[in-house]
Amino acid sequence: MMKQEDLILGIDIGGSHITVGFVDLNTREIVQKSYFRAFINSWGEATDIIAAWTAIIEQAFATVNITEKKIGIAMPGPFDYEAGISYIKGNKKYDSLYGLNIKQLLAQRLNIPTANILMFNDAECFLKGEVFAGAALNSKKAIALTLGTGLGTAVYNNGVAADGELWNSPMMDGIAEDYISTRWFLKEYFDRTGINIANVKALNDICGVSGVARAVFKLFAENLAVFLESFIEKEHPDVIVIGGNITKASLRFMPHLLSCLNKKDIHIPIEITELGELAPLFGAASYWVNNTYHLQDTE
Repeated sequence: MMKQEDLILGIDIGGSHITVGFVDLNTREIVQKSYFRAFINSWGEATDIIAAWTAIIEQAFATVNITEKKIGIAMPGPFDYEAGISYIKGNKKYDSLYGLNIKQLLAQRLNIPTANILMFNDAECFLKGEVFAGAALNSKKAIALTLGTGLGTAVYNNGVAADGELWNSPMMDGIAEDYISTRWFLKEYFDRTGINIANVKALNDICGVSGVARAVFKLFAENLAVFLESFIEKEHPDVIVIGGNITKASLRFMPHLLSCLNKKDIHIPIEITELGELAPLFGAASYWVNNTYHLQDTE
């Protein structure tokens, strides 16, 4: 039976969407009737963006009967997560929110205290979610990569998650994201063939008939092994979790990645995300586990 105090609304805000759903902190499950996903025009005016977010949040609240509304939000950076102020600028997404206190604006629209809204980095929430209810369940020390348009990294150590901020770390002739991202796949395939391919899924689809496509995935695995070697040496994790859209093609690069790491005498388990796009919801909501009312429950 669901307890009101165990229900926290998890929210994941991406570059073009918002996903919401109540997380039951006791059963570690999503309340399915409260799960909604909507497109957001991130190029829009601040008032329109906040209104769109508020609408879907209220839609989720309408599905459950709770007396006190508590929220955990996974949000991309740069962002002052504690204060709730957006510093996202220059990428044509959410530029209109720059300098605004998002936490206060949402609290006013939802008629709840700002203290009832917690905000965290999205990569950090991804890993915390996997530790709370997914592929790294109950791990003490873990690292995560999210592989997609860009490279996200996160570190988890005994209850504390943090953004790894390694996307721009030096690697070969550039930075890590130059070699571990969707754009790397598209550029590498074009350099080898002169053909523009739409995305990693399209490349995966032709692997059965294209030796070039297979070679691109093999090189990606080698790039990933180089990056992971230094990440592992720095953090000494018990487990590695990999998520993001590129993992949908994991069968094309995981075997060679493991082979490369074995040659480096690295044998740490690598897990593909179990929660997928739900991981940030679980992660953001799970920050309420250590909040006051839960501590009181155990006294």
